[in-house]
Amino acid sequence: MLNTTSLLILSLSSLSGLALIALAAAWGFRSWLDLKRCELASGTMDVRTKDGVPAIGNRIELADLRERVKKLEAIAAGVEL
Repeated sequence: MLNTTSLLILSLSSLSGLALIALAAAWGFRSWLDLKRCELASGTMDVRTKDGVPAIGNRIELADLRERVKKLEAIAAGVEL
């Protein structure tokens, strides 16, 4: 069976290992947050246009408008869709 000294050493080494992992995770998270702040400040992550609408939304809206124009042109030409 384990004596008190070996149990104490095992507990302290486990606790110090856990503390080391927690510190490394906290440092990594802080660095990731700094990276995201820099990306936001530089505008590389900005997916919005000047009017505040997401750029991908503009593309979808443009495709929808093109589709409507095609339908209207077909109606004007007398073609059934």
